[in-house]
Amino acid sequence: MADLTIWTLDWVPEGPRGFVRDLRLRWACEEAGLPYTVRTVPFETRATNHSDRQPFGQVPFLDDGALRLFESGACLIHLARKSEALMPRDPAGEAETLQWIVAALNSIELVTVPWWFLGLSEPDDNALDGWTTSRLDAMESILRERDWLAADRFTAADLLMADILRVPKVRTHGNRPATEAYIARMTDRPAFLKAHADQLALYAAEDAARASR
Repeated sequence: MADLTIWTLDWVPEGPRGFVRDLRLRWACEEAGLPYTVRTVPFETRATNHSDRQPFGQVPFLDDGALRLFESGACLIHLARKSEALMPRDPAGEAETLQWIVAALNSIELVTVPWWFLGLSEPDDNALDGWTTSRLDAMESILRERDWLAADRFTAADLLMADILRVPKVRTHGNRPATEAYIARMTDRPAFLKAHADQLALYAAEDAARASR
């Protein structure tokens, strides 16, 4: 039995399917060949049903034997430390990978999530347009010059950055061919395709279970 258990929601509406952040952990385990199981908490009572594991009522969270973690970034770093496939073991490669993981979370996701959320209510006058555009333009310039973010190869930093950039509203904001090529290359990896298909299959199975009740 796998020591790693990834916890997620048992069901979500159509919109977020394929983007719920347990996918980051599934993808990492698939890339590294780390055996894992997936367990779920009910969607309907998600705000309170796992507050002992995740104080903000979110997913994913992770069990590694007796070790318990929450926040997808922290869980991803933990998994990266288990496998050189996700993060180099030399000090420079490890530092560069960690640097870009933090950049993905703090400099890209921190900007893009409130931007697209605000756009739901203020699509024609989004005060965060300029900030988001400047960050995505910066990533485009970087990705014109390199195939990978760290260590001249795929790392957990690429996994995380690609997952953030592939969100449809972010992906279609402006014309950024280097970014698009990067996203396409990352999401064509067999490990991503399996993790993505498995997440969709989980929700499809719950759809069927609900329909039969």
